[in-house]
Amino acid sequence: MFKFWGSQEQQAPSHPQEIPTESWYPSSVVSSPSSSRPTTPSPSSSGSFSVSRPSDRQNSASHVSPAEAAGIIAVLKDKSVEELRKLYSDKDAYHNFLLSLEAVKTQNNVRDELRNETMQLARENLEKEPRIMELRNQCRIIRTTELAAAQEKLHELERRKGELLKFYSPASLLRRLHEATNKTEEESDALHRQLLDQEIDLSAFVQKYKKLRQTYHKQALTHLAAKTSITG
Repeated sequence: MFKFWGSQEQQAPSHPQEIPTESWYPSSVVSSPSSSRPTTPSPSSSGSFSVSRPSDRQNSASHVSPAEAAGIIAVLKDKSVEELRKLYSDKDAYHNFLLSLEAVKTQNNVRDELRNETMQLARENLEKEPRIMELRNQCRIIRTTELAAAQEKLHELERRKGELLKFYSPASLLRRLHEATNKTEEESDALHRQLLDQEIDLSAFVQKYKKLRQTYHKQALTHLAAKTSITG
């Protein structure tokens, strides 16, 4: 067991070995919210070792929870001064000690699990890439062929719809009724001229002329009723 310098059993050297004031310890180790921080030996005026508070060298905030800090302190408190000195000055020793902590082991395990899951997802995505490319090509074909044909058919249907709406519009219906009435009137006049020119006998003229006039008056009344209904 390491003997404290300045004790009665052993005389302290006049110039004990200086401990580096700058450490490569992370702030989570050299700073702790707990009052029982790990101590590092430093020579004092009496020749014995005094506690050097890390806050004198670094005032950065700790990212270690109280429970984790207590666990680290529990591991460090049973170590000798020589072991603490080695952890403080030997980077490899500190690294091995850090990897032996349960909190670090847990974090490393979680990291490895996440990395493995990420790699597995990446492999699955790579396996699906040919199918994705195939579907993408199918979508491109649909856009350039089937979609174009469907759009052309839709435009044709819209054109026909516009023509039908225009054909059956009130204005169009009135116009056709007026044209039909005029046509019947012209047929009646033509038949009357045939009678005057003796191109048709009287009995045939009466029969045809009667039908034409009935049709004419029916069309004229329908046109008048439709016009009144629309304008009214």
